[in-house]
Amino acid sequence: MYILIYRFTAKPDQVAQFQQSWREMTLLIREYEGSLGSRLHQESECVFIAYAQWPDRQTFENSGEKLPEHAQTVRKVLRESCESIETLHRLEMLDDLLIHPNFHAAQ
Repeated sequence: MYILIYRFTAKPDQVAQFQQSWREMTLLIREYEGSLGSRLHQESECVFIAYAQWPDRQTFENSGEKLPEHAQTVRKVLRESCESIETLHRLEMLDDLLIHPNFHAAQ
């Protein structure tokens, strides 16, 4: 599994727009590009950390061409709602010892 960790600093008056556009963009990337999804965490009022999972590095590196046309609008809103967007880490996962809540619910 391939992991990316991002830091988003939202503009103070656009936190809601950031959160909504992040969610929409993440769902589009998951549906059309093969990602495994992402988690969004709040560090402070305007700073957010996202943890994105991909099945492997190759799937991530080959992404970007399959998104529908309206993804450009969502991406623009996401970028314009942020003061900065940084990729903090690109990581290969070696081990996974998290308890996955949906796993237990499905049993």
